[in-house]
Amino acid sequence: MQTKESKVILITGASSGIGEATARLLAGQGHHVVIGARRVDRLEAIASDLRATGSIVEYDSLDVTDLDDVRAFAGLAIQKFGRIDVWINNAGLMPLSPLDALKVDEWNRMIDVNIRGVLHGIAASLPIMKSQGYGQIINVSSIGGHTTFPTAAVYCATKYAVVAISEGLRQENHDIRVTVISPGVTTSELAGTITHEASADYMEEFRKIAIPAAAVARAISHAIDQPADVDVSEIIVRPTASSY
Repeated sequence: MQTKESKVILITGASSGIGEATARLLAGQGHHVVIGARRVDRLEAIASDLRATGSIVEYDSLDVTDLDDVRAFAGLAIQKFGRIDVWINNAGLMPLSPLDALKVDEWNRMIDVNIRGVLHGIAASLPIMKSQGYGQIINVSSIGGHTTFPTAAVYCATKYAVVAISEGLRQENHDIRVTVISPGVTTSELAGTITHEASADYMEEFRKIAIPAAAVARAISHAIDQPADVDVSEIIVRPTASSY
């Protein structure tokens, strides 16, 4: 059931975790949601669930490291709805390890997804929003974008970069709202990419205190709900009981 003005909202990394929770919340609020991720079977299941309740959802395979793929994802929204109101750069990886483990391939993959993926989302959506004269880009960073932890140097560097890119984007575009969402420990599959055994053990303990992905989705919804002349520049949302 529609409860507010419908917007066309695109979400990357939408097959699980924060992306899925956000898609479910926003679609339930009556927005037109376009979801993308590499796991198309998961997207199909989510879309089927939401369509069964009357929600308007489109989905497509999406690799955020491929600029052509990201532009095609934007094109799907234009083809179906004629505009893009909100773009949520949510896709991310977190294969933690100490630097001396020299997991260079994992460093590069984090840089590709967590930084280049955000830039690709901006490259695909910004020209459309500029031609419209309005829009909102929401970038999901992390508490790791504000502090650094052992085993997380590269991950935190990518999330610091998201904050810096977002602030530059905000300063350069007074007709586009730019929001950073920085979650603390959140229930998700993110830690499942850790291949360094000691780091995985550490994160299992670290992640015992966590908020549900739906809590982050509500923060995203709050930023979207503000009037056009109000930009929520950043929200940090984390467990009350957490020190981090």
